[in-house]
Amino acid sequence: MEEKNINCWEFKKCGREPGGENVSVDGVCPAAIESRANGIHQGKNGGRCCWVISDSYCTISEKGDLTGKFLECRNCEFYGIVKDSSNLLVVA
Repeated sequence: MEEKNINCWEFKKCGREPGGENVSVDGVCPAAIESRANGIHQGKNGGRCCWVISDSYCTISEKGDLTGKFLECRNCEFYGIVKDSSNLLVVA
């Protein structure tokens, strides 16, 4: 069986990746199209570093609040999985 790193939109099932079911309502998530982040933590675009992509919000409603976003992301199950699998050094 082949192991595959999944991206945030696959884990969260948000439907905000290009062609996703919620794009018409919520738009495409910036993490899904941020090509400068492609390959970070073996993800597609910003899919495995979504916590540093501006306006890639899962539950926070106030856009532009990166401090609040990161505080929330630190408690995210997906962030924890990527952090554990990538041996990230996170200073908080």
